[in-house]
Amino acid sequence: MARSKDAKNTLGELDAKAVTRLVGAASDIALVLDDEGTIIEVMTQRDELGARGAREWLGRPWVQTVTIESRQKVEALLREAQAAVDAAGRWRQVNHPGQDGDDLPLLYSTLRVVPDDGRSGKGRIVAFGRDLRDSVALQRRLIESQQAMERDYWRYREAETRYRHLFETTAEAVLIVDGSTQKVLEANPAARTLCGTRRARLVGAPLSTLFEPLHAERLQNLVAAARTVGRQDALRAQLAGAGDEVSVSASVFRQDDAAFVLVRLAPLRAETPAVRLRSVGSSPQGAETGADAMLQAYLRNSPDGLVFCDAGGRVLMANRAFVALAQLSAEEQVRGQALDRWIGRTGVELGVLIATLRQRGSVGLFVTMLRGEYGASVEIEISAAALTVGEDTVLAFAVRDIERRLKPESKAASLAMPRSAAELTELVGRTPLKSIVSETTDLIEQLCIQTALGMTGDNRASAALLLGLSRQSLYVKLRRYGMVSAGAEEEES
Repeated sequence: MARSKDAKNTLGELDAKAVTRLVGAASDIALVLDDEGTIIEVMTQRDELGARGAREWLGRPWVQTVTIESRQKVEALLREAQAAVDAAGRWRQVNHPGQDGDDLPLLYSTLRVVPDDGRSGKGRIVAFGRDLRDSVALQRRLIESQQAMERDYWRYREAETRYRHLFETTAEAVLIVDGSTQKVLEANPAARTLCGTRRARLVGAPLSTLFEPLHAERLQNLVAAARTVGRQDALRAQLAGAGDEVSVSASVFRQDDAAFVLVRLAPLRAETPAVRLRSVGSSPQGAETGADAMLQAYLRNSPDGLVFCDAGGRVLMANRAFVALAQLSAEEQVRGQALDRWIGRTGVELGVLIATLRQRGSVGLFVTMLRGEYGASVEIEISAAALTVGEDTVLAFAVRDIERRLKPESKAASLAMPRSAAELTELVGRTPLKSIVSETTDLIEQLCIQTALGMTGDNRASAALLLGLSRQSLYVKLRRYGMVSAGAEEEES
């Protein structure tokens, strides 16, 4: 420490009491030690230091009044004081164990004082201490604040990671737009796919340029209204370049005193007839009435297969009975598939049925075949109707398994053939042409045989000659159509 040349007489002649007061005033706590490091006097500026046990240090070695990790520092302070007379040593932080469990941090510097006359022999070591509790508390608060900031930082990072993952993987097209400039700031992959452009071209572009000019003003009004009220109802708009028609909705959020608009794009084509079909019968409030509930319960639990298709013949909905007939396990396996994958003997039967359905509005008792997913096939009977759901046409089919009907009943039904051309034409659209021709051929054969037998007085030999058949062929046909009795068969045999 630099001193002036006449510093020796600056303070004049001070007595012991004045020096003691000077030492006490120069520090929060001062320890007077002998050359061995034993405390012989404790002077404190603050009463709370004495209350924390500083007075009990009298008569004890200084090194025994500090914590274990501070003993080396105390020994270093004593060595520095003994090595340099009238020169203060460096400052070191020393901790004293406290009575309440908290250490008492003090910053010490030592000075060895030797009397000028040398009569007293050994000198004294004075340790000047400064209370660091306020600084330590401030450091602790700083560390706690830093740790809290780091926790908040990582919490924000985790939230941003979750947001980014959701933003990038969601199937919904989402744009983040600057509320003041209406320029696109972020666009997720679904939005880029829907708009048919790359991220570099989409980000930074004005929102209105993504749509047809006819809708630009409406979109600007949408964003402005969303900034005012926080959220705005969706509107319809067409994407630029003869793109898809979409539903545009907007909501506002704020960050750092800036307003941003979250714009969501939903293709209207996603509102398929199946979606509208599920909403048929619901009340304006969305609650099902008793009749609606019964109807939907019947659709689900009907023993007949019920399937709804769009105008092209693709399945929109199907009940459990149809799923079972198709040898599948869930409706999702049927939905979206072409119905002719399971129904029809040939690839054109279902097309004929749909064409007839469009023309007449309904078709009943159309007999065909249903092929299961694993190869099983059953004879089925179809009744169908064309429905209007909103702006779309939905084809409803009721499929009934007739394979389990009794054989005699089936045979009797096959014999009940039409007797006029008008009845035959009614079969068109309900029965395949192959079956109509086969049944018509059988009808003509029966009529011709009956006529020949009537002309010959039931003489089968003459009837066979009249028909140009052998007697054996005539007998086969008589048995086939059930036109020969048991007694007649015995006579022939």
